[in-house]
Amino acid sequence: MDKSQFDALNVFGQGEENSAYARYFTGKSYLNPLTKPGEGKPFFANVTFEPSCRNNWHVHRASQGGGQILLCVAGRGWYQEWGKEAMPLKAGDVVEISVGVKHWHGAAADSWFSHIAVEVPGKDGSTEWLEPVSDELYNNLK
Repeated sequence: MDKSQFDALNVFGQGEENSAYARYFTGKSYLNPLTKPGEGKPFFANVTFEPSCRNNWHVHRASQGGGQILLCVAGRGWYQEWGKEAMPLKAGDVVEISVGVKHWHGAAADSWFSHIAVEVPGKDGSTEWLEPVSDELYNNLK
């Protein structure tokens, strides 16, 4: 899918380059906050990945509640939990990520990808950023 086709489908908008979190991504990502973060309420943001962009392995932490939901809106991407096979993602897919699950997500090598990331409210919530997804793992996705 070329960029102009992708942009027509990405109804929540690409947003600005995600420079604050660039160190946790391979490739460029863009962030368009859809709500304001606040204590006790979910935060929604459209995250757009250029082709081959993916975030590092990471874990969402919370002492109560928490986690993340991905609502895929445009393009094609991947999601993988540690120790499991990677799952291809497309518009309309929903991924529920529990607290404590090591995982990553990002774009397919030949497609832009966008998902709405929903941060589920939790007590003492945080994200633990870990190692990058290796090129070897990523380049062998089927």
